[in-house]
Amino acid sequence: MCDRYLEVTDSLSRTELIENALRFYLGYLSSRKIEDYLLQSLSSVLTGTVHDSENRIARTEFKLSVEVSKLAHVIAYSHDIDDAALQKLHVKCLDEVKRINGSIKFEDAYRYQKHEI
Repeated sequence: MCDRYLEVTDSLSRTELIENALRFYLGYLSSRKIEDYLLQSLSSVLTGTVHDSENRIARTEFKLSVEVSKLAHVIAYSHDIDDAALQKLHVKCLDEVKRINGSIKFEDAYRYQKHEI
């Protein structure tokens, strides 16, 4: 087998071919260990980054929910809306948000209320 690969590898002797093969194999074993280490490290870094992003998003959503709640209470306090109208509005808003995939614009709601749309 060594004789067949002497010409292909440009090795001058069986000993040189075996030395090159051993270096290659040992390098392969080392790189597998390095690859495993790098994959574990990368996985750890990505997990930490995703976890931090989730925490930031959760905090931002909480703050936004507080502001929306305050706004809802101010509007509810200043307007007299009966339960039937409120339920109808809820259904309309639910359908609208589904249709526009959550991309709400104040201007569109204003135009709708002023019967411009």
